[in-house]
Parts: sequence; C-alpha cells; structure tokens
Amino acid sequence: MRHPRLSRRDQVGKRSRQRIASVQFEGKRAVLGKIVSALTRALLVALLFATPALILPNVSPDAIEIVLLFALFSGCLVFIEYYSTYPSIIEFRYAAPFNRLRFLAIFFAVFCLSVIARGAYAPNAFTSFLHTLGIVVGNAIDFPYSPVRLMVIMLPDNASPQLVEAVRTSSGLSYLISMIALMVFYFYVRILGWPARNGAFNVWVNLPLFDPTAGGDVLPRLQRDGRLNIALGFLMPFLIPAVVQMMSDLVDPIYLDDPMTLIWTISAWAFIPASLIMRGMAMTRVAEMIRDNRRRAYAAARALQTA
Repeated sequence: MRHPRLSRRDQVGKRSRQRIASVQFEGKRAVLGKIVSALTRALLVALLFATPALILPNVSPDAIEIVLLFALFSGCLVFIEYYSTYPSIIEFRYAAPFNRLRFLAIFFAVFCLSVIARGAYAPNAFTSFLHTLGIVVGNAIDFPYSPVRLMVIMLPDNASPQLVEAVRTSSGLSYLISMIALMVFYFYVRILGWPARNGAFNVWVNLPLFDPTAGGDVLPRLQRDGRLNIALGFLMPFLIPAVVQMMSDLVDPIYLDDPMTLIWTISAWAFIPASLIMRGMAMTRVAEMIRDNRRRAYAAARALQTA
C-alpha cells in the first residue's frame, strides 16, 4: 500500500521539528553532562576531607561529625561553582590542568600522611614504604634554616622523639609532593605552552577574583600579582613556623600529637605555598600572552599604515 506523499509545507515542517528535537536533545545531554561533571568534582572534594577519617583507626565521633560537616560544605560549594555557567571563586576553571594538579597535590599529601599515621597502629608493606620514603626525604632536606628544620624547631621543648620524627617525615614527604606538582605545572607552562594549547583564554572567566576594570593597565597588574604570589609562596614555608613559634607565647600552641591535626597542618603547610607559586606562574603566563597579543596587534597596525 502506497503512503500518500507529503506536501512541501509538510516536509519543511517535519524537518524543522526534527531539528528542534535534535537541538533539545543536545541541550539536555549538555545539562546532564554538566551535572555529572560538577557532581564528580564535588564527591572528590568531599572524599579529600573524609580521607583521614576513613584511613585512620579509632577516630572519635566528634571528629567524624566535624569531617562530615566540612565534606558536605565543601562538596556543595564545589558543585554550585562548577554547575554555574560563570565561576565566582575557583580560578582557571577552563584552563586545565591547573586545578587538577592542585587537587592531586593536596589529595596525595593527605592520603600519604594518613597512610603513614595508620602505620603506627596497623603497619604493612605500603605504610612502611611511605614511612621510609618520608624519612629519607625529610632527613635529606633537614638542614639548618630549611623549611623542614623550622617545622621541627616549632615543636615545644617537651616534644617526644616520636613526634619529632613524625613531623620530619610528614614534612619531607608533603614537601616532595608539592615540589613534584610545581615541576609538572612548570613543564605545562614552559614546554607545552599552557594555557594557549587549550584554545582561546578568557581572562574574565578564568580569573573571577581579578577585576580588570579596577583601574590601570591589566598587564602590569597581572605581572605584579604574579610576582607577589610567587614571592609569598617561597617565603611561607619559612614564615609559618616562625610566626607560630612567636605566637605560642600569646596563644595556645598547636599540638601535633593528634594524627588528624598533624595531617592537615603539614598538608596545608606544604600545599598553600605551592598553590600560591602555581597561581603566580599562571598569572605571569597570562600577562605574557597579553603582551604578545598586543605586540602582534601593534605590528599588524603598523603594517597596515605603511601599506
């Protein structure tokens, strides 16, 4: 049985409906992919905060409640930030792998220190390997006026030898992880040409905390902020122990006998300076890209004038 032929108007309408349905399907798939991506990042950040409590034995119920609160808050914040079209806090969101390297650095630091702390209660081959690696690195960089030596000196005079060894081991291993992250990011910036290799770079979207309309030229401000971040990153491992030691006479000092406190204190001590240096390198690189684009634009304008 032959089907009746559709008129030209019906054929055009059918094709239009098919295109609309295809666009709607693509839009729904994009929204679903965005939700999955934001949810995955939120779960990973929540896992980061829960890692010490999951690995360490005999964690108190109060500590578990605090960990769950931080994990829930950080996960919700990351989900909202990555689900929104334009970021408000997280920088270089569309310039991978900047945030991925920072997350991997802090995650591996927290994970390795948690495994080392677990080795004091349930030792195995993996905990022994990380503990030995931390001892080797800690002893290698424990020289006068080094960041690791300053962390050891920060401890009170009545600190036990076991605590001194734990601080030295944890500091050495976390410092090694932060240095590896810095070297990998430097390779991306100087060898692979980050972030130009990812396509066009939008300063307004990738630097939500930087106001390009605050006044003055953007280029010198980016260069100044980049150098300031790099300088602070290099100085903070030396300044933090000195400030803590000076403040110990005014406020209660930080006690690192608790494994959870030791893990987060040492991880933050190594991660925050490395993160500042990476941010400084990134802003300096963005300033270089803007300068190169201006030079090309000026050269093209001069070529048109002389033509």
